[in-house]
Amino acid sequence: MRDLYDRLSALFPLGTFTEQRPDLAFISLEPAQLRSVLLHLRDREGFTHLVLLTAVDWLEDGQFQLTYLLANRARACDLGLRVRIDRDPASMDSIHDLWPTAATYQRELREMFGIDFPDSPRLQDDFILEGWQEIPPYRRDFDTLRYARETFNERPGRVSLDPATHMRDQPLTPSGR
Repeated sequence: MRDLYDRLSALFPLGTFTEQRPDLAFISLEPAQLRSVLLHLRDREGFTHLVLLTAVDWLEDGQFQLTYLLANRARACDLGLRVRIDRDPASMDSIHDLWPTAATYQRELREMFGIDFPDSPRLQDDFILEGWQEIPPYRRDFDTLRYARETFNERPGRVSLDPATHMRDQPLTPSGR
C-alpha cells in the first residue's frame, strides 16, 4: 500500500498515510483534492467499488471527518480517504456521479449528521427519521438522554442492568452456557 501512496503523492498533495494492515490503509487529504484522487483511484488504480461513506464528529475541533472507503477487488485491498470539513455549515461535494450508491450514504449523512451534499439526488427527502425536527442525532452535541426523557414515558417495572453483571449472574444451562 505504501507504493500506492508514493504514486499518488507524486500526483496530488496528500496528508498522512496510515497502514492498518497490508490490505487496508488510510490517506488524509484536503476536500478540494478528493474528486481528482477518487477518479484516479477508480480509473487507473482499480479501486472500482465504493464500500462505504461515513462520518465522525470532531465536536471539539468544529469539524466532521468523512471517510470514503474504496475496494480494489482484483488486489483484495481497501483504501480509505479521509477529509475534514467544517462542522457549521457542513457541506461537501457529492460523488453520486462517480458511484451512484454514494447518494444513499449522502442522504444518511445529511439526516443523521446534518452534512449537506449539494446536487445529490433526493437529499432533502426523509430517509430514516421521517418528520425529524431535532438536531441531527449522530452529532455529538445531541443529548440522547434528554431527548428520551422528554419523548418517552417511564415504564413501570422496567430496569436497566449492567450487561456484564447480568450475564455473569445467569444460571448455567445444560449445554454449559
